[in-house]
This record gives sequence, structure tokens and C-alpha cells, in this order.
Amino acid sequence: MLKAFRDAFRIPDLQRKIVFTLLLLAVYRLGNAIPTPGVNVANLSQTSNPLLGLIGMISGGNLSQFSIFALGVLPYITASIVIQLLTTTLPALEKLSKEGEEGRKKINQYTRYAAIALGAVQATVFSLFVSSNAANIAVGWTPGLFTLLVMILTQVAGVAFAMWIGERITEVGIGNGISLIITLGIIARYPTEIGATATLFREGNLGILSIVAFLAIIIVVVVGIVYVYQAERRVPVQYARARGGTPSSSGRNYSGQATYLPIKLNQAGVIPVIFASAMLILPNLIEQATVKRAPAISTFIQQYLAAGSVWYTGIEVLLIIGFTFLYNSVQFDPKRIAEQLREAGGFIPGVRPGTPTAGFLGNISMRISLWGALFLAILVVVPQLVQRWTGVTTFQFSGTGLLIIVGVALETLKQLEAQLTVRRYDGFISKGRIRGRL
Repeated sequence: MLKAFRDAFRIPDLQRKIVFTLLLLAVYRLGNAIPTPGVNVANLSQTSNPLLGLIGMISGGNLSQFSIFALGVLPYITASIVIQLLTTTLPALEKLSKEGEEGRKKINQYTRYAAIALGAVQATVFSLFVSSNAANIAVGWTPGLFTLLVMILTQVAGVAFAMWIGERITEVGIGNGISLIITLGIIARYPTEIGATATLFREGNLGILSIVAFLAIIIVVVVGIVYVYQAERRVPVQYARARGGTPSSSGRNYSGQATYLPIKLNQAGVIPVIFASAMLILPNLIEQATVKRAPAISTFIQQYLAAGSVWYTGIEVLLIIGFTFLYNSVQFDPKRIAEQLREAGGFIPGVRPGTPTAGFLGNISMRISLWGALFLAILVVVPQLVQRWTGVTTFQFSGTGLLIIVGVALETLKQLEAQLTVRRYDGFISKGRIRGRL
């Protein structure tokens, strides 16, 4: 890994790409320090609210300060997931997805429109929530329609600009820009949390054994994430290819080309976790809305559906498992893959083409989806148990955050290595052309 980065900085083109990526990420982080006009950041940061904490974990922690990038790329992620699911169900979008580059551009344009619309809805909800308390309004601003409109327009503009930064990084820089923005938001919280943990240790409120055990578990979780992220089931595939034979020969000789069909263990990535977290935001919204009007409902939600409770964790696990099967069933279509194999002259040894192949691949996908869903569920539950056992509550140990960081790091490294490989081949070809001319 370090060798790949070292080699990348030796190539001027890759060096410019890396510097460009870092500069745009720095611009994004700078925007996170700029508060939304009309918001009293000092008072808002002192407000302890589970709703802000839950959504802040998804958006990178920017919502607690309600900066101009408070929503970040969360609306874009949600819109991308919805459009991706609709692509396999709506014939019009499915037709666009098969039209090559032009179809992909149109789908990306629809995704941007959906992200702006969703961002406007979310910005309205959170602006109403912030402005509901007069103490959250900065000095010189008065609670009212004008202040609310300024907050909403600022947040929508922040969503559009963050989306633009992510797309520019993807097109010109290194790695997936949206994923890097999310990863940066998660990592940016670590220094503060590490400092708070160190303060507890110096004050004698936290033992060295607890810290060592906490770090050891984090290392084990990271290793497990890497192992599961790269794990895949390789289904052998045989292709019949015509070889040999001349016009005068009585027939052709056939030889099989063996390959495999990779099916990843964790096909859905962190999407089921994001969906489950988004669904569990609803009880918190209901609790906020019924505090004064329906105290019984608010008390019930606080007692049974509070973040970290047994019922909350159980529902979260069930939602993660359900969304994993739903997403994998939409993304991995055994019938379509079986049809493509038959059209290409491929078959799975020991399995008849057509419907038997689709059933065979469907059974494999179901079994792999089960293990992937259980892995994601364990990844969500384990950090909560670890924090209770070790007492390290100042560091927000999130399995979801670690999964995003490790996954993005591996994907960025693969893209960087691919860029290095292409440039090495270009160098070989150029040298060969020069020698040929000489």
C-alpha cells in the first residue's frame, strides 16, 4: 500500500490528481466550519438530542453545528440508492441504463435532481427543528419566515456544492468523491474523541486495560472487515470456443475456456445499515413531535425505542437483514445472468443452462446474503457491547464507520494501482515504438 502511494507521487499526472483531490477535500472541510446564517452554533452545540446525534453519525457529524454542509452528501446517497433500485424495476430507467454512456449521463442527471429535491425536504425539516427553539437563533436574527428561508436555501446550496465536489473528485481526481467525503467526515471526528478519551485516562476515570482491550477489539474488527470485504464465492464457468479448422478440414476442434463468476460475500456494502438507520430516525421524529401533544407516545418511544436500547437494537438488526436480502435480490438477478451465460455460450459445469442455472445461482446468492446480513448485524451490535464492557464511551466506535473507511480505502488503493499499471504499460508501449523507429 505504501509502495503504491510512493510510486504514485513519482508520476506527475498521478501527483496532480492526488493534490487536486486533497485540495477539494480541504475545501469541503473548510465549509464544515462555516455556520449557517442565523444559527447560534454555541447554543446548538450544547443541545443534547438523540435525533441530531443519530443523523450526525450518518452525515459525518456536521449536523450538530448546522454548518453550510450540515446535510453533506446524505441526500445524494439516498437518491442514488433509490434511483439504483428503481432502475431494475422501472422499464424506462432500465432502458436508459442499457444505452451506454448517454443513458448513464441521463440517470446521473435524474439522481442530481432527486438529491436536490430530497435535500430541500430534509433542509426544511431540520431548519424547522433548529428554529423551533428561539435560543438557537443568532443575535441580530429574529425567528420567522425569512430566517427559515435563509437556512433552507443555504442547506440546499450546500448539498449542491458538496455533490459537485464529489463528482469533480471522481472525474478528475483519485477515488470515488462521494465516498471520500463521507470517509473524511467520519475520520474528522476521531481527534476530538481520542482527546476526550485521553482526558478520562489522565483523570483516572479509565484504566489502561480497558483502553488496550478497546484497541485490540478495533484491530480485530478491522481485520474482519477486510477479510469479509474481499471474500467472494467463485462459481466456475466454462465457455465453448471454436478453434482450429480450415476450409478443407472436415470439422472444427473445440476447446473450453474456463473462468469463474465472482459473487461477493458483502454485496450490499453499508447500504442496508444506512437504510436501517434512516428508518429508525422516524421514531425520534415522532418523539420530538409528541412531547407536548401526546406525552404517552413520547414516553413509550423514549422507553423502548431509544438509541442503544434492547428493542432498538433488535429492530435495527431485523431491518439490516431485511434490507440486505432486498438489495441483493434487486442487484443480483440470477435469471438475467443465466440468460447472458447462455447467449455467450457459457455454462456452469454440472448444471444445465437456463432455468436450472438461474436456480443454482439464486440458491448461492441467498446463502451468501444470509452470511453478509449477519456480518452487518454483528458489526452494528458489537461496538455497543464493547463500549459497555470497556467503559470507553467518549470514542464513538462505529462498525458502520469502520466499514466505510476500510471499504473506501481498499477501493481507492485498487484504483490507484490500476492507474499505475496503465501508465507502466503506456511506458512499455512508448519505449517499444521509439525502439522500432530507431
